[in-house]
Amino acid sequence: MKVFTIGHSNHSWEVFRDLLRGHGIGAVADVRSAPVSRHVPHFNREALEEALAAEGIRYVFLGRELGARPEDPACYEDGVALYERIERTPEFEKGIQRVMQGAAKMKVALMCAEKDPIDCHRTVMVAKVLHQRGVEVDHILADGTLEPQERVLARMADEAAESKGWHFEQVSPEEAYRARAGRIQYREPAIGTGVREEPRE
Repeated sequence: MKVFTIGHSNHSWEVFRDLLRGHGIGAVADVRSAPVSRHVPHFNREALEEALAAEGIRYVFLGRELGARPEDPACYEDGVALYERIERTPEFEKGIQRVMQGAAKMKVALMCAEKDPIDCHRTVMVAKVLHQRGVEVDHILADGTLEPQERVLARMADEAAESKGWHFEQVSPEEAYRARAGRIQYREPAIGTGVREEPRE
């Protein structure tokens, strides 16, 4: 079984469509917590769903199940949405099961906003769990090439090792994922500061 992922980034609709076509994607699973984009409105939920339907591609919104900013306060600690807690929720498990069921029938691409998969929860949380369950995961990059989950994990390990002064082989997959999650997990804005972090999807 294989699952793809893709980041819509600032692509035009035509470029995004062609990336999906190039890999024969039959369904897009939107894992953004908020399925809107201020900068590229053709990726707003309604517009995207309509455009995909015209191409014969199914759209499914899974942001409630697989998004990085859950409503459940139990997933937060000191204002940080912790991936390890999100992964243990019934909603997340439901989302994973839906993705796997869909992938058994057609080519499914998990979609979020970030261009580089290493910067996104679709890779560091959702694809991690799928990969741990034996699902092959390939990330569709902006140039149309594929980067397997194993390669992104190696990049995470390199990054974690460099921060600790270790060799990358000393970093376990769990440590690599945890270190990367610590950099990209959503943080709620501090009350009264007027400073708001750019939201993670």
